[in-house]
Amino acid sequence: MPWKSSGRPPREDRMFTEVEVSLPPHIANLGFEPSRETVLALEEAAAAIASLDVTAGSRMAAISDFLLRSEAVSSSKIEHVDANRNDYARALAGLKASDQAKSMVAAAEAVQSMINDAGVEGEVRMESLLKAHRTLMKDDPLDGHNAGSFREVQNWIGGSDYSPRGAVHVPPPPGMVRELMDDLMAFCQRKDIPIMAQAAIAHAHFESIHPFTDGNGRIGRALIGAVSRRRGLTRNTVTPVASAMVADVETYFALLNNYRDGDVDPFVLYLAKSSVRAADAARESVTALDALPAAWTEVVRPRKGSADERILTWLLERPVFEAHSAAYAAGIDERSVYRVLDRLTDAGVLSLITQSQRNRAWAATEVLDEVDRLNRRLANRDY
Repeated sequence: MPWKSSGRPPREDRMFTEVEVSLPPHIANLGFEPSRETVLALEEAAAAIASLDVTAGSRMAAISDFLLRSEAVSSSKIEHVDANRNDYARALAGLKASDQAKSMVAAAEAVQSMINDAGVEGEVRMESLLKAHRTLMKDDPLDGHNAGSFREVQNWIGGSDYSPRGAVHVPPPPGMVRELMDDLMAFCQRKDIPIMAQAAIAHAHFESIHPFTDGNGRIGRALIGAVSRRRGLTRNTVTPVASAMVADVETYFALLNNYRDGDVDPFVLYLAKSSVRAADAARESVTALDALPAAWTEVVRPRKGSADERILTWLLERPVFEAHSAAYAAGIDERSVYRVLDRLTDAGVLSLITQSQRNRAWAATEVLDEVDRLNRRLANRDY
């Protein structure tokens, strides 16, 4: 394809006049024959994911929210979008926070909407994918105007900032994006491919098309959960597979690049093994979170039926909150809830995440910190 650099690029980019783009194949009707090792890994992955899905027990809503946050945070980190715990907590509470923190919260909303839609509708829908992208990118200061729309420009991965010179991957031209995405959506509706193989291929192929100006990685990884939910492998939770990916992004990106050259089986095997590791690590988090209410009660020793006790039983479900919500959960007047929150803060159960006296918010720090502990476990190569 012809290329002309804009702006004030260096001489090397001005001399760059032609770009070789990558044209992913249509895969809606192609077969996939995994190796024996991959077949076994896919079976193990499906069992691990299904097991995690029923592990949460009576705290299903709280655990599902935790796993969703873990996936969104890790998926954002892969794209170098990160924020400290308190900044992220303020964004969760809808308070003033950095663009990075707000983007991480938007990522969770985007992932959740895609996965829920796949479960309700029984298919991975283009409409849902575009809606998720709109949710993710609508407040982005640079690309907000492209939110929810396929790109109308040529993009590339790696290389120069001014042209595709030296790029690792140059996706198809914008005029082919809709056709290739229609084909990918048709592939996502199939039922004749092992579930996690379908999820892996859908993700890798999406990244090859790179249909958006930004947000491709996070939406593409959300496809993994959407395919799993559509096929019924999960009903309640999100397997935090991005938490396993962020532990070794070099391998992840290398295998994605190999997929673009037609090397499919290694990426499917990688995702299957990553899913097992993520599910195993997440089960440890579920156990740790499930033990927190009893640990908090041991420290605080609240009276039975007191406001303190009611808030403690509520924290897993709502680990970041403001006074009004806490008062409602405790069943007391908002003016009275501050004394309760002060006691829980002094006991180390809560931390104040805001500085001003107005719009104060608190967080159950152990719940938020478990996301980091999950990532540290997965970063341990021996795990």
